[in-house]
Order: sequence, then C-alpha cells, then structure tokens
Amino acid sequence: QVQLVESGGGLVQAGGSLRLSCAASGRGFADYTMGWFRQAPGKEREFVAHISWIGRSTETADSVKGRFTISRDNAKNTVYLQMYNLKPEDSAVYYCAAARSVGLLHRDGDYDYWGQGTQVTVSS
Repeated sequence: QVQLVESGGGLVQAGGSLRLSCAASGRGFADYTMGWFRQAPGKEREFVAHISWIGRSTETADSVKGRFTISRDNAKNTVYLQMYNLKPEDSAVYYCAAARSVGLLHRDGDYDYWGQGTQVTVSS
C-alpha cells in the first residue's frame, strides 16, 4: 500500500515554471507506475502524464507535450512533474496516483492510490 502527498503548487504568471513533487510512503514504490492528473473547476479529471517503474518509459498528454516532463527518483520515493511555459488553461488541482498496472494508463480507474492534490494557478 502506498500513501501519496503532493507539494509544489502555487500561483505563477503565464510563461513561468513550477515543479510539483509527490512523496510516497509505504512498500514497493518502485513497483508502481506513477501518474499525474489534473482537474479544473467544472471539468472532468484529465490525464497529464505517467511514468513506468524504472522511469525509462513516459507518456504525456498532447495538451502538455513539450512543456511538462514527468520523472521519478525511486531512491527518494518521489515522482515529479516539471512544468514550463505555463498557460492559464493549466490552472487546476494536480493529483498524483500510483498503479500496479502497466501500459497505457489514462483513466482514473487504472490507478490504485491517489494523493490529496495541489493547486496550480496560472495568471495572465
């Protein structure tokens, strides 16, 4: 079982950068695919990115490709989302999640554990 806590959100101007962190506790962090999702007010939760157990395989949503990078440090039990060139439409609560499954994991139901979320607000 894994417990996840996100941090690093905040207020940033358009064009700025943030790095989100998700610290995991519990057994077997390196056995999980880790993902990031986001949810803006009044909208469905949206897939952002995920990364495989050892970090060699990543996938990012088209909406953030080229701007966001997911990475992990298994020695620190932490997954990151580095965000560059932020846009107002990136404003959302960002959640990290852990899945025992492998492959293309784009749906909420693919993930077994979730963090509480961290707010990202991008101003014009």
